[in-house]
Amino acid sequence: MKYTFKDFRSDFPTDAACLARIMELRYGNEPICAKCGKPTHFHPITGRRAFACQWCGFHVYPCVGTPFEKSSTPLTLWFHAMYLMTSTRNGVSAKELERQLGVTYKCAWRMGHEIRKLMGERNKLNGPLSGHVEMDETYVGGRAKGVGRGPRAGDKTVVFGMLQRGGHVKAEIVPDAKRRSLRPIVEKNVLPGSTISTDELRSYAVLNSRGYQHGTVNHSGNNWVNGIHHTNGMENFWKHLKGGIRSTHIHVSRKHLQNYIEEFGFRFNNRKEPGTMFYRMLSHLAQRQTEAG
Repeated sequence: MKYTFKDFRSDFPTDAACLARIMELRYGNEPICAKCGKPTHFHPITGRRAFACQWCGFHVYPCVGTPFEKSSTPLTLWFHAMYLMTSTRNGVSAKELERQLGVTYKCAWRMGHEIRKLMGERNKLNGPLSGHVEMDETYVGGRAKGVGRGPRAGDKTVVFGMLQRGGHVKAEIVPDAKRRSLRPIVEKNVLPGSTISTDELRSYAVLNSRGYQHGTVNHSGNNWVNGIHHTNGMENFWKHLKGGIRSTHIHVSRKHLQNYIEEFGFRFNNRKEPGTMFYRMLSHLAQRQTEAG
């Protein structure tokens, strides 16, 4: 299913249309007033992002608990930014949002990061990994070990990733690639009894004793497949993440890297149904509001 820009513009031509969709997601088609307890129809209030109960006049604010709550930026621009970030393979830089939306760079940067936070929240709703899981670690940014005159050799950020074959990916920044750092993450996110494929890093050697079926491939010996075991899927995600950062964002600070990992993870996890990404974002927005309310 494709969701084109023409479709998007048709669905959300005005701020009122955007607000009405948020209201529908938040309260449903047959809402009940929280004050009078009656089934009601909420009427939009002119000049405010609010609706009033037809019986008692009780006001509801569907944007509470969302990035839009204290933002004066029009909802059409927020929705446009969400559409761009879910419809492009490598994401959208703050400069590109600035150009396309006609906002300041500061506003565009903030919008991008708020949307990435939503993507990260949506990723966390995915259940634990099971079946056959690939694991790998990679190094992002900084300087390679022994290169240049940085404050310390190997000034890179370590990222650990886990991918369920045919399923979703989970990736996060870790302090290092040692056993003490990786094992708790594996046990938290991968169901016991799962088959795990890794490279020959010694940190993974403990996995068989922790209830997993562990197999390795010897990358240092230029062996990439060992029967059913390989990490090609995880390597593909790293390639996409690093390539996207280099081509779109040029540089990403260690402080904000996790948000970018979540952004690329969100698109990867929804790769089989790209046309649904925008509406999945909206659905999570409604759930976030429910929790906030």
